[in-house]
Amino acid sequence: MRALTPWRPFSELSTLRNEIDNLFGRFFEDDEGWFPRVTERPMMPAVETFTRNGNLVVRADLPGIDPKLVELAVEGDLLTIKGERKEVHEEKGERGYREVTYGRFERTVTLPPGVDAESVKATYHDGVLEVTMTAPKGLVPKKVPITVH
Repeated sequence: MRALTPWRPFSELSTLRNEIDNLFGRFFEDDEGWFPRVTERPMMPAVETFTRNGNLVVRADLPGIDPKLVELAVEGDLLTIKGERKEVHEEKGERGYREVTYGRFERTVTLPPGVDAESVKATYHDGVLEVTMTAPKGLVPKKVPITVH
């Protein structure tokens, strides 16, 4: 008696995709050998915002970036972070795989109305830029009770 095996209709499509990827990989292969291709994309640091102790906090992840190459500006209700991650070559002819992006970047965060630009302070520690400012009165979160029926 034969054992029943479940039918997985998309498994064949996955196999077909792998075969097509391999075909294109062999056709367009260059002298890089086994190194996978990396798609270039602009540098875009991750940003988070939250309130803490009556302050609005904006954090930006800037690992490997010299804080001297970072500019911070508040104009109206916009906070702009500009900078650059410079590419460093250790030795000539080096090869490898890279997911880190290099180059200039700019992130703009819209601030809530009523932020006092004079209260803005910035610190940089362990690759994280933290910008704090006095939060407007209406920005402090209010807990709302939930009624269960």
